Amino acid sequence: MTEPLLLTARWVVGHVDGRHALYPNGEVVVSGDRVLFVGHGYEGPVARRIDYGNALIGPGFVDLDALSDLDTTVLGYDNQPAVKKGRIWPETYMESGPFEMYSEEELAFQKRYAFSRLIRSGITTALPIASLFYRQWGETTGEFSAAAEAARDLGLRVYLGPAYRSGNSFVRRDGTIDYHFDEERGLDGLADAVDFCRKFEGQANGLIRTMLAPDRIETCTPELLKASAAAAEALDVPIRLHCCQSPFEYQSVLKLRGMSPAEWLESLGFLSPRAILPHGTHVSGRNGIDRPGRDLEILRDGGGTIAHCPLVSARHGNALQSFRKYRDMGIRIGLGTDTYPPDMFLNMQVGMMLCRIEEGGTDGCRSEDYYDAATLGGADALNRPDLGRLQAGSAADLIVVDFDDPFMGQTIDPIQTLMLNASARSVSTVMIAGRFVMENGVIPGVDDREYRKRAQTQFDGVIAKYPLRTFSHPPVEEIFSSSYPTHRKA
Repeated sequence: MTEPLLLTARWVVGHVDGRHALYPNGEVVVSGDRVLFVGHGYEGPVARRIDYGNALIGPGFVDLDALSDLDTTVLGYDNQPAVKKGRIWPETYMESGPFEMYSEEELAFQKRYAFSRLIRSGITTALPIASLFYRQWGETTGEFSAAAEAARDLGLRVYLGPAYRSGNSFVRRDGTIDYHFDEERGLDGLADAVDFCRKFEGQANGLIRTMLAPDRIETCTPELLKASAAAAEALDVPIRLHCCQSPFEYQSVLKLRGMSPAEWLESLGFLSPRAILPHGTHVSGRNGIDRPGRDLEILRDGGGTIAHCPLVSARHGNALQSFRKYRDMGIRIGLGTDTYPPDMFLNMQVGMMLCRIEEGGTDGCRSEDYYDAATLGGADALNRPDLGRLQAGSAADLIVVDFDDPFMGQTIDPIQTLMLNASARSVSTVMIAGRFVMENGVIPGVDDREYRKRAQTQFDGVIAKYPLRTFSHPPVEEIFSSSYPTHRKA
């Protein structure tokens, strides 16, 4: 057994009597992959001491919707409507046969690149999410085998499972939206995902866990969702389904199933404490959904967790209405990034601002509410009382935030300072399962400049193919607008 390691800092976020607690000039002792002690005055033997000085040692973040893709938000940020900008497949692309826009090697790099960004952001447990818009259909077990390898190499704690679906929406030649379903293909995807779970669950000394990931509620059939819920129960793994996230989705489910998304999930017996549901913004009576109903009560009573992704929601003009109301109702809430940069600090900060706007004042939520969601909320969603907190016996997953960062500002309370001034760049050191996966801003084996260059080259390749999967097949310059007139060298 390795001798314990003692870490000290100006602030330590421990866990006492079921909630986080602050230890000024505190100590964290790590032995193997577990926390041995948090507090003051540890008297046992230690092999090494590290003092981080004017810094905060806290639990690593749990990201329930962790971006494992290149930046796809930028494609639609100022380029709308989605129907005309390649975010929905045209009928002609469907007929010609959709194809993979990334090679297997590119998909493997995509995950490794994204996982390194998550570590830089202080995310120690991640449930990856990537777009299927650029895929032939669903994700593959091959690419997730590569994802498991990347997570093992980098030391990231992950819940992995290839996304699958039964169908998709598409644009007919006359510009109307229709739906295509292939039940057999969806069930084959589920079968592959189940096989993946059986093979990879618990690998890398438990660092790699698994989940089921049916894609979006409107792309699934009743049979696929019922079979997925049954499989998740049999495997005892989380199941994540994007739902209640847009007017298009809400109206699509109403048209196809005659019920709201929440009502439909309830009728199928899909909801359970293992269900993780991004994003939960569009429910009866909220965000322009004028249909009466009890969607929020259904989600609460089903026992699942809303994966709240404030940044990507705000970028599309949406917000929970509101975080406080959902929490006060008893709905379980964790956080996800789901966009680039995967910066949990930025998500917490935007979430707080949106909540206070929705509630009309600063008493809408406090700093600790969002910090809890980013740590305890995610851990509880995974039924992992050893994650998201630092106490004796918990996993040794922790981050060090540098309070000497020149932009950090002054401190009367460290969590409040994080909510005002911190960013992913403030994270200096990350430990997962007792292993330093980043020290002083350095991730072993990762050349950030080279990774960034390779990611851009890969991204440029997708952009070049974009007209093929865009309605009416306009040239690239018509799909993606320019902020200002561009004068290129002659």
